[in-house]
Amino acid sequence: MATSQIEINFASNNPHKLIEVKEILEPFGIKVNPLKSKVREIQSNSLEEIAADSARITAQATHKSIVVEDAGLFIESLGGFPGPYSSYVFDTIGCRGILRLMEGMAKRMATFRSVVSYCEADREPRLFTGETRGKISLAMRGGRRFGYDPIFIPDELDGRAFSELTVREKNRVSHRSKAFNKLANWLLKADE
Repeated sequence: MATSQIEINFASNNPHKLIEVKEILEPFGIKVNPLKSKVREIQSNSLEEIAADSARITAQATHKSIVVEDAGLFIESLGGFPGPYSSYVFDTIGCRGILRLMEGMAKRMATFRSVVSYCEADREPRLFTGETRGKISLAMRGGRRFGYDPIFIPDELDGRAFSELTVREKNRVSHRSKAFNKLANWLLKADE
């Protein structure tokens, strides 16, 4: 049985991601300590490589156990674009740019993927993945504006876009929640 509360150091500069991660992990009794990350991400076609490298470098630099999450939106009719380049593409063309690229496309299937990397200094990272299948909407939807949420409609719910959901509703089905739930269950078993 655990003798003290588990804490993680979550390396991210994204306040929206931090809110979601805290909401996911706090019911497990896991405290999330935010850690501003200044690590430059490697360029790779693999979310796993990006997350593992970022966690490894940050853990070595800080001498702390680190959690990093990298996510990507993979749109089937665009050959998996933007995929691991989702953050750069969002900063460059945003949701409206994606919608322009998809004008006239009938097939709008997409998958949101998340890779969570847990790394202790001088150890190899452990990876936890999550996926949510869905489709790209025809127009921007909802009031919450976090990344691609206004254009992604998960298959598992009632036709609303991520941006039309509360954080709690989104966390029931999101790729990020699925990956962090796997991390939480692993941490709890490791703490027994």
